[in-house]
Amino acid sequence: MKVSGIVVVTGPQETEYLGRSAPALRPQVDELVIVANGPGSVEGDVPTDARIVRNDRMLGFSANINAGIAATSGEYVVVSNPDAVPEPDAIAVLVEFADAHPRCGVAGPKMINPDGTLQASRRRFPTIAGSVVRRTPLRRLFPPLKWQRQHYLLDAPTDRPIQVDTMLGAFLLMRRTMLEELGGWDAGYQLYVDDIDLNYRAMKAGWERWWVPAAVVHHEYQAVIDKKFFTRRNWWHAKAMARFLRNHPERLRALR
Repeated sequence: MKVSGIVVVTGPQETEYLGRSAPALRPQVDELVIVANGPGSVEGDVPTDARIVRNDRMLGFSANINAGIAATSGEYVVVSNPDAVPEPDAIAVLVEFADAHPRCGVAGPKMINPDGTLQASRRRFPTIAGSVVRRTPLRRLFPPLKWQRQHYLLDAPTDRPIQVDTMLGAFLLMRRTMLEELGGWDAGYQLYVDDIDLNYRAMKAGWERWWVPAAVVHHEYQAVIDKKFFTRRNWWHAKAMARFLRNHPERLRALR
């Protein structure tokens, strides 16, 4: 089996998103697994040939991804958010690229916002100063997409594949051999930073991460923690960043 697809769903709203994204995703993968995160997570219509893995209790995003990985067998694994809609050839393009680059462990598409603009899905690994600005009211004085262009790779080429540090976990193609070597996603993350951690561990293990613009995915990108401060989700992000720094203390030297 070549490609397995995994979608994590938590609640009726995400099931509604899945009603739009699954018809675009299902024809592009050999198998599709929907991970239902907690009782009642999946309500409504889902593809009839998709398998549903149900958790009896709520788990973190990484733990759900690992459950999906364990339930699939494809050479490549695609993790897709319910609100990510791939264009018809997106996964085939990513697979073709990864096949041609044996050390490509993670391949990500060009992601497009609802208004048609390029989404800042490719990024450098976070720094202390940059994270403080992005996750506190300082972002109102120093808008990240204006003041942190280097972090978001806004001036990097957009017409050809480039190697990057990390990419949003909303839609990623990953090589299973890499996932097995890394031990999957770190289930210690509840939400946020888990995709950064995966890409960072991949980098340390010698795996390449590529942004491939010929593959296109439309993504709403809720960006909840960018809109409000001092919420429960911001606390989750702070805890996740603390875990990342504990696991990779050398990043404490990356101040800016």
